Amino acid sequence: MAKKPLYKDLFFQVIVAILLGVALGYFNPKAAISMKPLGEGFINLIKMMIAPIIFCTIVSGVAGMDNMKQVGRVGVKALLCFEVITTVALIIGLVLVEFWQPGSHMHITEASVASAGADVSVVKQKVEHAEMASFGDFVLHMIPTTLLSAFSSGETLQVLLVAILFAWALPSLGEKGKQMLNFIDLFSRILFRMMDIITLLAPIGAFGAIAFAVGKYGVDSLKNLGELLGIFYLTCVLFIFLVLGPIMRFYCGLSTLKFLAFLKEELLIVLGTSSSESVLPRLMEKLEKLGVSRPIVGLVVPAGYSFNLVGSSIYFTMGALFIIFATHTTITLGQELSLLGILLIASKGAAGVSGSAFIVMAATLSSMKIMPQEVLDVGLTFIYGIDRFMSTGRALTNLVGNGICTLIVAKWEGGLDTAHARQVLEEGHSEDLDPVL
Repeated sequence: MAKKPLYKDLFFQVIVAILLGVALGYFNPKAAISMKPLGEGFINLIKMMIAPIIFCTIVSGVAGMDNMKQVGRVGVKALLCFEVITTVALIIGLVLVEFWQPGSHMHITEASVASAGADVSVVKQKVEHAEMASFGDFVLHMIPTTLLSAFSSGETLQVLLVAILFAWALPSLGEKGKQMLNFIDLFSRILFRMMDIITLLAPIGAFGAIAFAVGKYGVDSLKNLGELLGIFYLTCVLFIFLVLGPIMRFYCGLSTLKFLAFLKEELLIVLGTSSSESVLPRLMEKLEKLGVSRPIVGLVVPAGYSFNLVGSSIYFTMGALFIIFATHTTITLGQELSLLGILLIASKGAAGVSGSAFIVMAATLSSMKIMPQEVLDVGLTFIYGIDRFMSTGRALTNLVGNGICTLIVAKWEGGLDTAHARQVLEEGHSEDLDPVL
C-alpha cells in the first residue's frame, strides 16, 4: 500500500489545526471567540452518533455471548476494574497534592478574586443548584422515561440499559431475532461509515474549539494557577505510566507507549475538543482492531465513560484540596478521608449529574461544609478560571484509562488476542480507520 501524502494524514491535519487555533486565539482573541460554533458543531455531530452506535454495538456484542451469565460476569469484572483504578487515581491525586500543597502560598479572598478581574457571581449561579446525587437518584437516572428518550437525551447508561434488555429479548424470537440481529449488524456498519465521514471535520472542530479556549481565557489565566495546572498534568502522566503502564506490560503484555502511539489521532482530537466522547466510536473500532472481542468492547467502553473517569477522579481531589490550601481552611485527617470517600461515590455518579466535573466537585465540597459557602465560592472562582484547560487533561486521561481498562478486562475474560494486539501495535498502522471519501 502506497503511503499517504502527509497533508492527507488526519494526525498532521489536527496538529496544524490546533497550532492555527492557538495562534488565532493569541493574536486575535475576538475573532477566535467567534470560532466557537465550529468546535461545538463538531462535538454535536459526534454526540448525534454516539447513542445509536453504542446501542448497535452492545446488542450485537451481548447477542454474541453464550448467555446472560457471561454478560453479568464481564460487567462485574469491568466494575471491579473501574473501582480499583479510580480509587487509586483519587489516592494518588490526594497524596501528590498533599506533598506539593499548591495554593498554600496564596491568600484567596473575595477581594483578591475581584482584583484579578474574576466574577464570583458567575460561579455562584453555576453551583447554587448543585446537589450531591444520592444512590437512589443515580439508579433512577439510569432508567429512561421513554424508550426513545434514552437516545434523544444522549445518556450513555440509559442507552446501555435499553440495549441489554433488547439483546436479552432477541433470542426469544428465534429466526426472526437472527434476522433483526443481521439488520443491526448492517446498520452499525453504516453508522461507523458515517462516523468516518464526520471525522473528516475533526481538524475544523479542533481549530474552532482551541481558538475559542485561547481567545476566551487567554494565556494570562494560567499565570496564578499554573502550579496547580502543572501538577495536575504531571499527576495524570505519572498515573498513566506508573500505574496503568506496569499493568499493561506485565498483565496484558503490551507497551503503553505503543498503545498511545496507536491512539495518536484520537488523543489529538481530544486535545483540540476537550471531549473524550468525540472519539468514543473510533476507540471502540481500534480496540476491536487490536483483537479485543466485540462483546467486551461493546459492554466495557460505554460503561467506562460513566464509571471509569480516572482523569476526573484526579481532578476532584486536586481541585478540592487546592481550594482548601488556597483559602487556608483547616482540615483534619478524618475530614480528608471523608472527602476521599465521598469522591469515590461522586466520581461514579459524575455522568448522572447535570453539569461538568466542576459542578460535582463544587457539590461535594458544599455538602461537607468544611468552609463557609462564601469562601468556597471564591475558591471555586479561581478553579473555574482554568477549568477549560484542566478539562483537556481530564478528557485525555479518561480516554487512555478507558482504553487500557478495556484491555485489562478483555485479558481477564480471555477475550484478548495478545499476539495479534502486539503485532498491530508493532506495525503501528491505522490507515484503515482514517476517513476517506
